[in-house]
Amino acid sequence: MKNKILTAVSTIMLFVPWTILPLRTFDWALELPAAEIMIACYAIFMVFSGIFTIISYVKAKVQNNLMKVCLIVNCLYAAAGVAFLGMMIKSKLM
Repeated sequence: MKNKILTAVSTIMLFVPWTILPLRTFDWALELPAAEIMIACYAIFMVFSGIFTIISYVKAKVQNNLMKVCLIVNCLYAAAGVAFLGMMIKSKLM
């Protein structure tokens, strides 16, 4: 049961970052403070989902085929999230 729940959570985490696309169609989402906050929150979530999936795969030993796909995609999301946060921090420091 634990395996199914962790797999379901990791699978749902695959689709959450894509919800930024419809949000960015609103005018308020393109203005500076709201845009930065929204992108930072999504980047932090992407990093968290990568870490959660890695922990679920390694420590909880949830190693089914769907979890392997979630592991690859969420790790790519985590790397992109770290890059986005790094670019935001670099632009603030300069």
